[in-house]
Amino acid sequence: MQNKITSMLSLAMKAGKVVSGEFMVENAIKDKSAKLVILATDCSDNTKKKFSDRCTYRSIPYYEFSDKDELGHCIGKEFRACVAVLDEGFAKSIETLLKK
Repeated sequence: MQNKITSMLSLAMKAGKVVSGEFMVENAIKDKSAKLVILATDCSDNTKKKFSDRCTYRSIPYYEFSDKDELGHCIGKEFRACVAVLDEGFAKSIETLLKK
């Protein structure tokens, strides 16, 4: 299951439908372009609270998945604490996999 999620994130990144890093994800949440937010399981409690509060306020689904290194690796970057999927189709596909 984890391989499917990482490959979907990788495909979304190649399509230009993913932003990563706290600042970019925060902006995507503010302007409601984020359709799904994924947080690393090993990010700080402060980061988890900040993004969960913002996503809840704006009704954007969010999930915890993998660690920072793997989350960054699957989108072709170094470690990342959070990523946002900007495309509705990719977001629904990834969310379905994350719910299993």
